[in-house]
This record gives sequence, structure tokens and C-alpha cells, in this order.
Amino acid sequence: MVENFEKVQSQAQIKRTSLLARKIWQEHYTPIIGIEQVEYMLKNFQSPEAISDQLQNGAVYYLVVSAGEDSGYLALEPDPEMASAKLSKIYVLKDKRRCGLGRKTLEFAEMLCRDMGVKDLWLTVNRHNHAAIAFYRQEGFTAAETVVQDIGGGFVMDDYKMVKSLSRG
Repeated sequence: MVENFEKVQSQAQIKRTSLLARKIWQEHYTPIIGIEQVEYMLKNFQSPEAISDQLQNGAVYYLVVSAGEDSGYLALEPDPEMASAKLSKIYVLKDKRRCGLGRKTLEFAEMLCRDMGVKDLWLTVNRHNHAAIAFYRQEGFTAAETVVQDIGGGFVMDDYKMVKSLSRG
């Protein structure tokens, strides 16, 4: 399996990312948060317009292309003043999980962060997303706090904030 990380810059890449988000979120998050919240979050956070806005505000997106097909994506929100970055998105298609693609994607994100001088990488993960929590723990993240955030539309995100130090020795 050959992986390629393609920086999202063009409108075509943004659309591909949004379509991939729809497929991944509907299959993975519907059982966890329900279809109504999934649709709300896709519209407000993963639509082409939302992704374009995030890119204009400093986020960095990459498509993960594996065996010639879009298989996942990641987004980072660097904070140079704090020498930190939020891993705001890291998603892999269901049929591409458990074959090392998530780990390779995370390793790529960590390499990007180190190149930017990031010392701490953090993320939020739904408290009921047990498989993802286990993955992040296995990859060296620790739970720092519980975060409940109102995202509008009558919905909240009920997450753990997890942090990983990228400092070497």
C-alpha cells in the first residue's frame, strides 16, 4: 500500500476532502452522535465553504491517498506563539483502518509539526469514541481534560482533550 500526502489547496482538492468527510463521518459518527448532529457538523465544519474558511484562517489540510484513492485526511491548526498545534482532523475510511494508515498519517502530522517548531500536539476526541481514544493512547497521547463545547444548533461536543509532547529528549 503506497501512501501519498497531498496538500489541499485547490477547489477540487477541497471538494474531494469534503466528499471524503461525508463518507467517513456518516459511517463512523452516526452511531456515536446521531445523524442530525453528523449532518450539522458536516455542513458547518466540513463543507467546501467551511474548509475554505479554515484554510484562509491558517489551517493546513492534507488528503491521504492510498493505492490511488482518497483514503483519509488530516488538518492541523498551528499556534506558533504557543509552539503547539491542534490536530483538528485525522480520519481514515473504514475499510482502510487497522492496516497502519492512521499511524502513518499521525506520523506525517507529527513531522509537519516538528518542522513548524511545534512542541505540543493536541486534539479533542469524543468521549464515546473508544477505538480512537485507544489509538491515541497507544500513540503517546494522554488525556488532559474533559471539554464540553456548545457548537450551536442545540448540539454539544463532549470530548477529551489529549496532548502529546513532540519535544525530543
